[in-house]
Amino acid sequence: MLKIEHLAKHFGDLEALHDINFQVADGEIMGLIGQNGAGKSTTFHSILNFLKYEGTISWNDQDINESVFDQIGYLPEERSLMPKLTVEQQILYLAQLKGQPARKIKGGIDEWLQRFEVKGKRTDKIRALSKGNQQKIQLICTLIHRPSLIILDEPFSGLDPVNVDLLEQAILNAKAQGAAIIFSSHDMGNVEALCDELVMLRHGNMVLHGEIRAIREQFGKNEIFVTTDWSQEALLQLEHVIEAKQLSRHRFMLRVDDPAAGQPIFQELSGGHYIEEFSQQPPTLDEIFRLKAGDGHA
Repeated sequence: MLKIEHLAKHFGDLEALHDINFQVADGEIMGLIGQNGAGKSTTFHSILNFLKYEGTISWNDQDINESVFDQIGYLPEERSLMPKLTVEQQILYLAQLKGQPARKIKGGIDEWLQRFEVKGKRTDKIRALSKGNQQKIQLICTLIHRPSLIILDEPFSGLDPVNVDLLEQAILNAKAQGAAIIFSSHDMGNVEALCDELVMLRHGNMVLHGEIRAIREQFGKNEIFVTTDWSQEALLQLEHVIEAKQLSRHRFMLRVDDPAAGQPIFQELSGGHYIEEFSQQPPTLDEIFRLKAGDGHA
């Protein structure tokens, strides 16, 4: 288990992190979100002991130092591979830094290249690969030694939807094997699809922390998705409806000022008959991010 208690970090007069507290259990995925400069990378660098900080960070109740570095897989936001090396040489070099024997790693390289659908051979130079395939090689370097703590700083950046799916599956596989995983992303879809819990930072402060569904529901189920023949103008006349956004020809998102209005709205729209769609939901994680991360909001 990764445990962070009262983490704080100052750069001169700038308070980059203030009293950060959370845990990531084995077999759990934590999403760390926030705008650029919110403190996500500083949190990662503190966990990895790249920075001096205040507070306590522990992995399985021991300090994170050289004795546990081999258990950690880290993908930095700034990708860094050695272009003159071959794919095999690059993977072996970083794996051996994690204490892995070359013979053991060599036997699994082709399987990892196939799993990530890398367009290139193990004998190809890194510089000969496309940017996307170089990113896949760095991901393989992060995961090939099967770390028990995985830290991914913006791992989905620059990946197309097909490759996002491949990475998501790799993250879920690592979770199934018991790894504790923490990653940052600006794409709330990735966070909602993968994470058990999230931490949101704003100007170095935690503004949200908890299980994703519980966080969404604390904002109230004030959105109704409905398929209906009613016009947008007629929907806006319904009591408690403050917005009627047309999503397609007959599909609308209604925003209400009182979640309790859902039942009478359903009764009025359905008239006691079959209705194709009526779903009352809390705001999406993306909407919550916009609400909580922007300036002028606490």
